[in-house]
Amino acid sequence: MICLRRDSYFLVIILITVVFYSCGHRLPEIKATVITEKTPHDTDDPAIWINKSNPEKSIIFGTDKDDVNGGVYAFDLEGKIINEKSLNGLSYPNNVDVSYGFKLNDTTSIDIMTFTERAKNQIRLFSVPDMKMLDNGGFKVFEDDSEIVNRRPMGIAFYKNVKDKITYIIVGRKQGPLKNYLYQYQLISDSLGIRIDLVRKFGNFSGKKEIEAVVVDQELGYVYYSDEDHCIRKYHADPKKGNEELDCFGADYFSRDIEGLAIAKYQNNSGFLIVSNQQSHSFCVFDRQTNNFIKEINLGTVETDGCDVTTQPLGNTFPNGLFVSMTDSQEFLFHDLGSLNLNED
Repeated sequence: MICLRRDSYFLVIILITVVFYSCGHRLPEIKATVITEKTPHDTDDPAIWINKSNPEKSIIFGTDKDDVNGGVYAFDLEGKIINEKSLNGLSYPNNVDVSYGFKLNDTTSIDIMTFTERAKNQIRLFSVPDMKMLDNGGFKVFEDDSEIVNRRPMGIAFYKNVKDKITYIIVGRKQGPLKNYLYQYQLISDSLGIRIDLVRKFGNFSGKKEIEAVVVDQELGYVYYSDEDHCIRKYHADPKKGNEELDCFGADYFSRDIEGLAIAKYQNNSGFLIVSNQQSHSFCVFDRQTNNFIKEINLGTVETDGCDVTTQPLGNTFPNGLFVSMTDSQEFLFHDLGSLNLNED
């Protein structure tokens, strides 16, 4: 029998309590509606493409990290892999995003997908849903940085200006400086083809860990990114509005890494910023307009890197919209958005 002094006993109780709460066990689990088929290697980040003519045929894209045979896998709403829409043979694809109505020319607009190909120091661009390559093999990023290690891209997000309809790609990286950590590129299509032009460098970095997750609120015009062991940072997405940091918030609600970001948008610009609390295996929910903390929820995920959300109904299985999150078992979890009870404290 092991005897403990009174002070040691209380120390053990405190440690058990800390572990219990840091793992999200205090929160009831909200069961997933659908769990996808497994990918071969290491899931990371999802993006939802909405089929506007037939929402039940929407596609969820998810990255699967591997240096030689990484992939961006396409899933239907039942969680089944759509092989003919999936991309393979990629070099460590990390984060992914989609955008709608990019103008190829005066008469043609298409939906597009971009993702970071980390091991090749580049980003990729494909049309959706026909999955045609638009980048001639890739666009190199961070080329003006003298440190090769600083050129490995991680997070990525589209920003389409609601007024002038210009489309941008904002890219974060594995390592970088304390200032101007992110690069913003304009996506251009003209007689010379499709290319990216660097329009600005911006964004502070604490230097503590890394910056991976990036999300843009298209309608309100803000970009958020996770300075993983520090805070959620907020800037104007429009480069014409300057590079001043607008906020650095949320640190008190995370056990360590602040990770995946998603914005649930409702009428009158209301909604929620949903953020992965990675080491707590949970998500923190903030008000979209004020960025005030609302609640923490447990969706049954483990070590979530990336997530995405839509409030649009996607058929009978997801009548309230869809929340997608990566979990550390080579799978993605699909939740009907109504099950998250975001409006209830």
